[in-house]
Amino acid sequence: MQTNTFALSGPDTAQRTGRSASIALSLGLAALLLSGCAGRGTSVTVGAIPDDYRTNHPIIVSEKERVFDLPVASGDRKLTISMRESIRGVANEYRGSASGAVRIMAPSGSVNSAAASLLVREVADVLRSQGIPGDRIISSLYQAGSANDAAPIRISFMAIAASTNECGRWPEDMLANGSDNKHYANFGCATQNNMAAQIANPGDLLTPRGATPIDAARRANVIDSYRTNGAAL
Repeated sequence: MQTNTFALSGPDTAQRTGRSASIALSLGLAALLLSGCAGRGTSVTVGAIPDDYRTNHPIIVSEKERVFDLPVASGDRKLTISMRESIRGVANEYRGSASGAVRIMAPSGSVNSAAASLLVREVADVLRSQGIPGDRIISSLYQAGSANDAAPIRISFMAIAASTNECGRWPEDMLANGSDNKHYANFGCATQNNMAAQIANPGDLLTPRGATPIDAARRANVIDSYRTNGAAL
């Protein structure tokens, strides 16, 4: 009996051979990529930012020196209208936030030191006219930075204020250390400083204010109006 052997050839065979080669190549690339990932031994999980700018830059209620500068020209011999308005504003700030001593400091060694010394008495008079007792007003001198400097008269007092730490801290490179998705050191500092500056009464951060008694008549009118309008709807 004669046996004939035929070689498989043709388009179908070529397609199957090419498909097998493609699968083998894909499997080889996948194994190579998996081995590369396993070799690194690192895993990065990106989720919620763990730190909080309110923790990094907390608003603190503490005693601070409040300083107000009053510009003085070398030819001034009395307070101008704008100067008096500025001093009245300082007095309002003092009455609302302090009750200790008020210091009026005139410059020494500056080109306008003589004029400033003449105006200190008038500054004290305006403060007294705004209800600040005379025994709490103290006059003193401070050294000007330069002889040509038109140094101002400074009015200062100690008061409770809300503040946070200074901005501008950049201890790390943001680009080099930004892969962890964390806040950088200066993040949120300006926002916290602006919020602290807008707080009129720092005590509001510590305890709530007392509530005034309700207006029973007004409340009854509002409830009656609500009921009437609700029934009409």
